[in-house]
Amino acid sequence: MRVMLGVSGGVDSSVAALLLQQAGHEVQGLFMQNWEEDNRSGPCTTDTDRKDAVAVCGRLGIPFHARNFAAEYWDGVFEHFLAEYRAGRTPNPDVLCNREIKFKTFLDEARALGAEKIATGHYARVDCQEGRFRLLRAVDAGKDQTYFLHALGQRQLAATLFPVGEIEKSRVRELAREAALPTHAKKDSTGICFIGERDFRQFLTQYIPARPGEMRSPDGRLIGEHQGVMYYTLGQRNGLGIGGRQHAGGEPWYVVGKDVARNVLYVAQGGENAWLHSHRLVAESPTWIAGTPPAAEFRCTAKTRYRQQDQACVVSVDAAQVEVRFETPQRAVTPGQSVVFYAGEACLGGAVISATDAAYGGLADASMDQAKE
Repeated sequence: MRVMLGVSGGVDSSVAALLLQQAGHEVQGLFMQNWEEDNRSGPCTTDTDRKDAVAVCGRLGIPFHARNFAAEYWDGVFEHFLAEYRAGRTPNPDVLCNREIKFKTFLDEARALGAEKIATGHYARVDCQEGRFRLLRAVDAGKDQTYFLHALGQRQLAATLFPVGEIEKSRVRELAREAALPTHAKKDSTGICFIGERDFRQFLTQYIPARPGEMRSPDGRLIGEHQGVMYYTLGQRNGLGIGGRQHAGGEPWYVVGKDVARNVLYVAQGGENAWLHSHRLVAESPTWIAGTPPAAEFRCTAKTRYRQQDQACVVSVDAAQVEVRFETPQRAVTPGQSVVFYAGEACLGGAVISATDAAYGGLADASMDQAKE
């Protein structure tokens, strides 16, 4: 079978190429450039990653292709990223990049090059039961990436292989060393690809100008000044610039709410303060791996952020949104992030969080009502 592998210049896609080759597939590599460097974006690892991808393909003797998808990434991912931050939400560009670029633009290009299937170095698995494809957690639970892949559907999964999803990360490194792959000791990439190691707020100011405003406690006390509510996220502790305050005690301050219209940032002391917790959320634009939800209402587990442990919940489905009720209170559930649903090892799908019943600022009830209208 001819398989087009997304080669990133990292160890995971390198070993994915090795495993596909060992399985007898006709493997080719395609490197995606999804971001253009300019004076605002600063240093980028694209050139280094491309050279590493070329070296891996050369080592394994597989054809190498490269395509520039920067325009598609800007239109399909980055403009949405900026719009969400301007609205005061905290988006997850990796989810949209997977749906719009890696499993759409890349898939179409691979098909044009004659590939029957595509493959990536993601930690996930795919199987098929009764004619329906399922997205399954990786064997290595600590590296599982189904959270970021939840917006895929049947067409994408039918065409995709995830070779490293079947093994532990430690084994990936071992295989890379044994095969003398040039990336065997390369550090894993972290963070958002187009930001890299730079200061996040500094990057955002290049596209969204600062708009200073008041920083207040939930009971209305003026605490300080922020640089723009769009630069902060719920649960954030660092970068608030709040020093010691008389009668405030020694506990650190955390972001607990944002009022974009009034340009007010709400903060409270203590990482487990009540203002950060919610039992219920509303999420929009749900997508389902099977194409449809399991039922109009069902029990499952869910994550509201990548590294979170599974949380028991009940999901009620409407055409354009879902309501999720958790058995235990959830900390810092953040609008713009994804809530992702699971039934055992299978990822069911997910949606974009739009509102919660957290009590910060006395605005939560209105937010929930507006989200459900």
